[in-house]
Amino acid sequence: MQKNTWDDHYARRAREENWLARSVYKLQEIDRRFKIIRKGNRILDLGCYPGSWSQYALRTAGPQGHVAGIDLKKPERLSALKFQFIQADIFSIDIQTLQQNLGPRDVVLSDLAPQTTGAPATDTSRSLALSEQALKIAEAVLERSGRFVCKLFEGGEIKDFQASVADRFERVRLFRPQATRKRSREIYLIGMGFT
Repeated sequence: MQKNTWDDHYARRAREENWLARSVYKLQEIDRRFKIIRKGNRILDLGCYPGSWSQYALRTAGPQGHVAGIDLKKPERLSALKFQFIQADIFSIDIQTLQQNLGPRDVVLSDLAPQTTGAPATDTSRSLALSEQALKIAEAVLERSGRFVCKLFEGGEIKDFQASVADRFERVRLFRPQATRKRSREIYLIGMGFT
């Protein structure tokens, strides 16, 4: 019988601790290090399926907080009074309508990932397009001093994107959480203090 390479320490721990996916540990580490989510925060989670980032955000923001999640696929196993799901493609969503319907947000999280092809240049380019759209959405909905967390793939024009984020935030950091798989090219860009 072949071993499931996706079933690692973090996946087993997520099941034991009742998280919806192992990716929660990436956000948890980012949050502990950079203090992204605070009590009572209003959060937008882009690419929210399967729901572990929204689940973590709900717990961390507490009963006064609110999380809205956008994805093509509904996180069926996540249901909470303070969670609002919007089924949409972030490239076709009307950002102005989104802004009006959601109101201002303290945090925008993006764990968006492209359908990978195995061709590094193509995958990086697709990841960058998702990141750029996430930044456009963040600009529209973030409160002044808000925070932004965005996954992207290393390579390509990451420096240009980092510079774009730096133009809009007081502090910008690149961070690779320990829960990121060894072979993965994922890295997270964190913007703090939206201006």
